[in-house]
Amino acid sequence: MKRPRIWLSVAVTMALTMAACGTQTGDDGSEAPDGEADSVRLQLQWAPQAQFAGYFAAQELGYYTDEGLDVEIIDGGPDVVPQQVGSAEDGPEFTISWVPKVLEAREAESDLVNIAQIFQRSGTLSVTWADSGITEPADFEGKNVGVWDFGNEFEVTAAASAAGLEQDVDYTKVIQPFDMLLFLSREIDVAEAMIYNEYAQVLEAENPDTGELYQPEDMNVINYNEVGTAMLQDALFARAAWLAEDGNEDVAERFLRASFRGWIYCRENPDDCIEYTVAAGSTLGTGHQAWMMNEINPLIWPSPDGIGIMDPALWQQTVDISLESGIVAEAPPEDAYRTDLAEAALEGIEEETTGDGFAKGEVEVTAGGE
Repeated sequence: MKRPRIWLSVAVTMALTMAACGTQTGDDGSEAPDGEADSVRLQLQWAPQAQFAGYFAAQELGYYTDEGLDVEIIDGGPDVVPQQVGSAEDGPEFTISWVPKVLEAREAESDLVNIAQIFQRSGTLSVTWADSGITEPADFEGKNVGVWDFGNEFEVTAAASAAGLEQDVDYTKVIQPFDMLLFLSREIDVAEAMIYNEYAQVLEAENPDTGELYQPEDMNVINYNEVGTAMLQDALFARAAWLAEDGNEDVAERFLRASFRGWIYCRENPDDCIEYTVAAGSTLGTGHQAWMMNEINPLIWPSPDGIGIMDPALWQQTVDISLESGIVAEAPPEDAYRTDLAEAALEGIEEETTGDGFAKGEVEVTAGGE
């Protein structure tokens, strides 16, 4: 989710194992010469958590195996920059990252291509205390506004700019740590929070004035989907050079099909997917994972054209904001994303792929997320 903008050392990228070459018959009837599974790697954007539950489900339920794939899921974390790891010539075949971060990496000569847009909506919020009077970006004036930086702040700063506010002139940008302590101690007036993570951290904390957990009415929430500066987040990327190699488009199609089925399963069976996430190494509490899973699903579902299919309007909005905010100097070429692989993957799925009629569930907030 949050990364520093640094390139990993050659030693780290060299440590990633190279993919094997063979394939076996997949659900769509694809078949390769030697009958062995194709070995591929998936670089997560952050440490194991329900944000990636669909991939853990695909692994646990054998969907990757069904497609003739042997998938290694590589953890991310604060010292991993997925779009840079994924750009390395010997890097993982598939990478999860936010779109504006990859647009920025492409200007540094990355050839990563968006092959499936998993999240259809942004999960970024800014939260303020109800008694602050801060209910929209225009109210940031004169305030300490917390962000995570490293490309995670773009929606917040773009919204402030659209409101006519200049960073460090009209408001002070404060770099948040990877928690909500500065907000809880009121050292910042505005805090950036993902709806599936940090926002819950506040609700899981005790209000010292009441001795009870904080409630939603204790906060104002600024949702960037509503503000109009939302940018595309979790997507699957692959290197153009790798895709161009013989047989790799077929591998990518099968990987997408299995991954999509994993997310479809999590839509229908969130409790199971929480268990798969814990088994994958997540150290977050069960209550927090339940909240996260319940908030991740609405970022994906419904997917009007099918899971993984790009909404051209949201792509253009992300590009426009990236240009206006100086994230990139030029608009990316048309081949910065492609939908043909995702469309082909969807054709081989029997389950319902749009989530039409999806309804968000309810979960109980637990103290400390336990």
